[in-house]
Amino acid sequence: MSKLENLKANLKRGHVYRRADLTNWSKAVDRHLQELVLDGTLTKVSPGVYYYPKQTVFGNSPADDNTLVRTFLKDDSFLVTTPNAYNSLGVGTTQLYNKRVVYNHKRHGEFKLGNRSFFFHMKPRFPKKVTKEFLMVDLVNNLDSLAEEPDMVLSKLKDKLKSVDNTKLKKNLDAYGSAKAKRIMFPMLEQTKQLM
Repeated sequence: MSKLENLKANLKRGHVYRRADLTNWSKAVDRHLQELVLDGTLTKVSPGVYYYPKQTVFGNSPADDNTLVRTFLKDDSFLVTTPNAYNSLGVGTTQLYNKRVVYNHKRHGEFKLGNRSFFFHMKPRFPKKVTKEFLMVDLVNNLDSLAEEPDMVLSKLKDKLKSVDNTKLKKNLDAYGSAKAKRIMFPMLEQTKQLM
């Protein structure tokens, strides 16, 4: 078995690798990576990051967003979301965005991983997973960047506050809300509490 074949035998489909991960199986890793990209075995997703595609009946499947981001950051502490998630709240947001947002502690800016753009935002805190309460806070944090009319969205959001756990929402607002979001949402929460 050649050294290139040995490297190839250690790769697992669906995995994303950093160049440094492959030095265990190759002394000429740069040359071997170049050959594996040329023959279509690996796809280069960003400098020093490669994907070994899973094959499906429809062809090669793209790498999972979380797998890509985890390998790129060399870290498990991040949250991938999209403004499209706001549409599930029923507050009048209907726009579709081709945008992935990554809250993390290491990187800031737009990075292209494969053929997808990820917008990395360094935040001191973010939850492990997206919840309805977090989405409401995140929506108000990002209200100015949305295509919809802010007053209309806030009016509908106010109505929706009656159907969520206000304790959870307040915790999310305390932990993840911007100063502006807190200024807008705390009075809404107080009014909702008085109506109940």
